[in-house]
Amino acid sequence: MVITHHGGQCFKLSFGDTSLAFNPVSKKSKLEESKFGTDAVFITMWHPDFNGAEQMKHGNKEPFVASGPGEYEVGSITARGFGVKTKYEGVEHYNTIYQVRLEEMNIVFLGALGDIEIDPKILAELGEIDILFIPIGGGDMLDVPLASKFATKLEARLIIPMHYDNAAIASFLREHGAEGVKPIDKLTIKRKDVILMEGEVVTLKQ
Repeated sequence: MVITHHGGQCFKLSFGDTSLAFNPVSKKSKLEESKFGTDAVFITMWHPDFNGAEQMKHGNKEPFVASGPGEYEVGSITARGFGVKTKYEGVEHYNTIYQVRLEEMNIVFLGALGDIEIDPKILAELGEIDILFIPIGGGDMLDVPLASKFATKLEARLIIPMHYDNAAIASFLREHGAEGVKPIDKLTIKRKDVILMEGEVVTLKQ
């Protein structure tokens, strides 16, 4: 599986002939839009910073779009979404936490999460997490102390921080003893690699 970052909270996961995207940036956003083709799109919040599904078309093919709680199956991708209340730009929203299983890996994408007080039943459903995407930038998102605490609680094997500035990522890396970690263009990873990890942090170029 290959993971790349495409602005905002947009990440593309490619595996074989299939690809999916989390939270593509809409052309209506103030952020730089995301634009590429995928087979499936997972949107955590209906806001232009995260809901650019229209940008994920390729040719005449439109991707399958998941935009809320529920169970999903798209080819070899199986996923579940769990709704939690949050705020963004001072407005109350529902944010969907996605658990996606592919290539024998359990991937959890927290999206626009601002609070770690989550129903224990939801946390129990997430199971053993191989790859965790977590916001760390503060403001409407988790700040570094809360994000670090939550990532540790979830015992994720691999942590990919998102939605941050330079100060936040430097602080987060210090919290996890990973000061030497440098951002990379893409992450290529297999189940046999991630199974050996214990809370490692990888940053992708923004």
